[in-house]
Amino acid sequence: MEQEPVAAAAPRYRAFVSYCHRDDRLATWIHRKLEASRLPDGTRLVPLFIDRAELAAGPDLSAQVRDALTESAALLVIASPAAKASRWVGQEIALFRQLHPDRPVLAALIEGEPDEAFPDALLQHQGTALEPLAADFRKGQDGKRLGLLKIVAGLSDQPLDRLVQRDAQARQRRVMAVTAGAVFLSLILAGLLVLALRARAEAERQRAEAEGLVEFMLTDLRDKLKGVGRLDVMDAVNQRVMERYQSDFGYRSLGSEEIIRRARLLHAMAEDDYSNTGRPNELGSRIEQGLKKSRQAWQMTNAIFARQPQNLDAIFAHSQSEFFLGYGHYLNRVNAQQANYPETYKHFNNYRGLVRMLVDLQPDNDKWQKELAYADGTLCSLILEDHGDSGKALKFCGSARAAMEALYKRKPDLFSALDFANRLSWEAEALFSNDQPERALALRKRQISIVAALQNSFPEDTRPWEARMLAELSLADDLAKQGQWKAAGLAAGESRAAADRLRGKDPANRYWRVWEKQIDEIEIRIAKRELVR
Repeated sequence: MEQEPVAAAAPRYRAFVSYCHRDDRLATWIHRKLEASRLPDGTRLVPLFIDRAELAAGPDLSAQVRDALTESAALLVIASPAAKASRWVGQEIALFRQLHPDRPVLAALIEGEPDEAFPDALLQHQGTALEPLAADFRKGQDGKRLGLLKIVAGLSDQPLDRLVQRDAQARQRRVMAVTAGAVFLSLILAGLLVLALRARAEAERQRAEAEGLVEFMLTDLRDKLKGVGRLDVMDAVNQRVMERYQSDFGYRSLGSEEIIRRARLLHAMAEDDYSNTGRPNELGSRIEQGLKKSRQAWQMTNAIFARQPQNLDAIFAHSQSEFFLGYGHYLNRVNAQQANYPETYKHFNNYRGLVRMLVDLQPDNDKWQKELAYADGTLCSLILEDHGDSGKALKFCGSARAAMEALYKRKPDLFSALDFANRLSWEAEALFSNDQPERALALRKRQISIVAALQNSFPEDTRPWEARMLAELSLADDLAKQGQWKAAGLAAGESRAAADRLRGKDPANRYWRVWEKQIDEIEIRIAKRELVR
């Protein structure tokens, strides 16, 4: 009896996705979108093989990759300059064509021109020039949507125009569904708005809206803008809210909570003035504006504190007024040619005294413990700046660092880590002033390890990058003072890299430009030293 021939097994994979791991993000997106695509007959392009692992530095492809190429019905090459430079991509193309000379090889061009992005193995095979089927995913060309449809058409043997028409119909249905949902939601919101307007008087509604805006500005919005290094955006917001308050700024007739909230707004506005990111010639006037707002806030919180000396909110609010007023006197050296140290010491000591009251009233409150660490750190910094008693400065710095370290260990988040790193920096400064360079350098390196970890955990937040810039700059300066010029150059380079990253986020940031000038100066010092050697 004659046996019937056995039909060849269908390939396991609809396609093998060949790409350079530098293009992992877009390759993964294309892979996910292709597998999610539904064909007219209801089937999907599954499975597609994509290698998730970095290939080892050996001479050949792994057995897993070879098996996947053998069992793939098509090859999809993610074309880019990185892919052209990758020998692994070239080997995968060559092996697939050797195994399956009759199966399709498609290309998805994601970056560069074709002659810059197409691997040589894609353009020729065994001496024969080939013209690959390519979808151009670049902006201004096919784009992602049409490029994806072209790949689907190539892998499924479906007419492209049919897929395009089907995709347009699906998009239209989605738009209609979203529109219907939006209309329905609008009707619901309109009904709720009517109920709200009937439930509240217009004056009360406006006040609640203004207070809510202030609270949002002082908390969530402010933190987000700090995270991207754009506090300059706060100026317009601050001014708008303050205009809302101008009509009834006779604060003495208001309740304590409202007065404290308005003082907090003035604190925030003063902070923005002190951290001016505008033009350098505006700096002096902005500091004067900040001092004016700090004095207004001090008058408000002093009145509340005088009436309610045991009220925790009143004590804390007045402590902040003392800090910002003292900081303004310190910064006013831009106008007065020198810092007003007596006034600065007075207000900073008052600040610490008020915070000490909070700690005595609630010893287990982490917020007050952190604020006391800020106060100790502020006095440490001021004494060092004023070239005062270095032993006293070290005592304040050590106390602040120990408190921040304890808080960081209890709650190791972004903010506590930055605070702890900052206190390590100032304690290192104090140690240098007390002729303990080895201990100081050890703290510098510990500080850098903390902020480097934050850079990895929060890559889009500018605060870890700013902290890294300042930490490496301080380390470079310290190493230079110790005659370790090579190590100082490496630290200065790390500081420069962080500064470049920050400039890309906000080129107009004046505060960062000031520190970049200091990086320039230390790099010049190091370069001159190297020339002498």
